[in-house]
Amino acid sequence: PLHVKANGGIFLIDDFGRQLCSPKELLNRWILPLEDRHDFLSLATGQKFQVPFEQLTIFSTNLDPRDLVDDAFLRRMRHKVEINAPERPIYEKIFSAVAKKLGMNPCPDAVEYLYERYYNRGRSVRASDCRDLLETVQSICRFRRIPVQLTRDLMVEASASFIPEFH
Repeated sequence: PLHVKANGGIFLIDDFGRQLCSPKELLNRWILPLEDRHDFLSLATGQKFQVPFEQLTIFSTNLDPRDLVDDAFLRRMRHKVEINAPERPIYEKIFSAVAKKLGMNPCPDAVEYLYERYYNRGRSVRASDCRDLLETVQSICRFRRIPVQLTRDLMVEASASFIPEFH
């Protein structure tokens, strides 16, 4: 099991709240191992044995934790880190770094367009948009068999397919 492999390391439950089972079922499964620092494994033979549960367990989600779990469980998760939307200067640095990684020259007009068209009109600023939008620009260039480049026009096209709720 994954949590046994994570022993002594990090056990990450990503996109918490989007699993096939309900958040309550998942948390009920992990509540005792998290508190007692051990779990029980059952073999196909029916034999059960205790295994250590010594890892840093991380639940990541972009949903409001209060919609997923009750206060009692939130108290058991002693460390909570909220990652807010990046401010514009940070967003521009991320955008520039991703563009460079993808072999594109910086284009301040592309970032300006995104703020004018989306972020200043209510769309949440997401650091992941940089990668997703620039990879879409890269795909457009490859499809057209043109050199990979970044222009305002290509950003307009990429964002129109990536952020449809504003078109």
